[in-house]
Amino acid sequence: MKKILVVDDEADICMLLKRFLSKNDFLVETAQTGKKGLQMVDDFKPDLVMTDFRLGDITGSELLVNIKSKLPNVPVLIITGYSDIKIAVNVMKQGAYDYITKPLFPDEILVTVKKALKDAEEGGDEVEPELSGVESESTFKRKDSSNGKSPVQLKSGYIIGRSKIADELYRQIDLVAPTNFSVIIYGESGSGKEAIAHEIHSRSTRKNKPFVAMDCGAISKELAGSELFGHEKGSFTGALQTKIGHFEMANGGTLFLDEVSNLSYEIQMALLRVVQERKMRRIGGNKEIDLDVRIIVASNERLMEAAHKGKFREDLYYRFNEFTIEVPALRERKEDLLLFTEYFLQNTNAELNKSVKGFSDQVIEDFMNYEWPGNLRELKNVIKRATLLSDGEYIEEKSLPFEIANYQKIKDLEGDFVPLKIEEEIREVDTKPSLKTVANEAEYDMIMQVLRQVNFNKSKAARLLNIDRKTLYNKMKQFDLQ
Repeated sequence: MKKILVVDDEADICMLLKRFLSKNDFLVETAQTGKKGLQMVDDFKPDLVMTDFRLGDITGSELLVNIKSKLPNVPVLIITGYSDIKIAVNVMKQGAYDYITKPLFPDEILVTVKKALKDAEEGGDEVEPELSGVESESTFKRKDSSNGKSPVQLKSGYIIGRSKIADELYRQIDLVAPTNFSVIIYGESGSGKEAIAHEIHSRSTRKNKPFVAMDCGAISKELAGSELFGHEKGSFTGALQTKIGHFEMANGGTLFLDEVSNLSYEIQMALLRVVQERKMRRIGGNKEIDLDVRIIVASNERLMEAAHKGKFREDLYYRFNEFTIEVPALRERKEDLLLFTEYFLQNTNAELNKSVKGFSDQVIEDFMNYEWPGNLRELKNVIKRATLLSDGEYIEEKSLPFEIANYQKIKDLEGDFVPLKIEEEIREVDTKPSLKTVANEAEYDMIMQVLRQVNFNKSKAARLLNIDRKTLYNKMKQFDLQ
């Protein structure tokens, strides 16, 4: 029986998730603080952790880093409000498997939990889960379809598309792949940087050698040296056996370092020496190991700018900067958006055993208007959620998250996209005010202001409003805030 740890400062959420997951044959324990959650990680040894991002004592990000340092192979699911989508995307860079948005839907939770556990058992990739599941292709291939449109699919599983930007992207991959150049890949989180790196490797002369990926943002400063270079048994406290590092595992092949600017200055210095000399020693070892490794690095921050800020060694930047590839954000390639949505819908139908045929015209318009800060990862998650909620042949606007369905209205009101926007800012109000409506408006605004402040934690909101939870629920029902 798989063990799941739920960490949330709201007792109701803990109780409901424990009850639901237990009915589905999981052994569940809960914790209502981050510190208690960390203690439970040591005592309970869970196979999966679900944690709210906003905890009372520490953030979900801090909890995630600590969990990954203790149990690096345990998938972590972040629970967050959809308004915190950018935060959720950043947390995934630190090693979270996926995020689940509120309100919580049991079927969605169960699908995500089972997939995370399955991927963990199979040693699946946790960095770009939305880019998996594409049939293998030995070369770039445009697949024919009834309407003559389909995405370009790569061996790595990344979808490129058919726009001019996409054409230029795979032209650059084709150009640099046969060489031994080091490559820097720039792109936002969720845009598929690792999949591009994998495709470069698969089209190189090293394709039959290992491709090893390391997420530098998910590894603590203390563990980074051991992960990169390995260590000998007894070289430091806790080194109970010899460990082979990522460089050694990738020897003859390709090493991909994601979010490389997160490495500490000391590790960067050691990395520079290895890159220059093409030799390394394990921590605590005396034997020099010859290396033949192609290095590909990725970052969503410009490394030269990081060097100017003192965060990244300038000499290391020049060592890496033999070729640069820019992975476009989804909002920059709207020509490909509908191809991606159709592809993700096909995959989701197969995963959920559903037969949704497509999207309503309004949904397509909403998709085209939205900016997609989480890129392909966000798009896939939205389609999975909408497919799960749809009970007809087509996905309708009611199945979309509020921020996407009302994005244009919010933008028209505010001028710019503000993630934390909620329904009262675009709802229609009576143009003939009365004493009662004015009082209701004031009460409504106060409740919404406090709910925003505590990220819709109803227990905290009730305390701040100096009312009990039952009264708050009644008020929310009165104002149709359920």
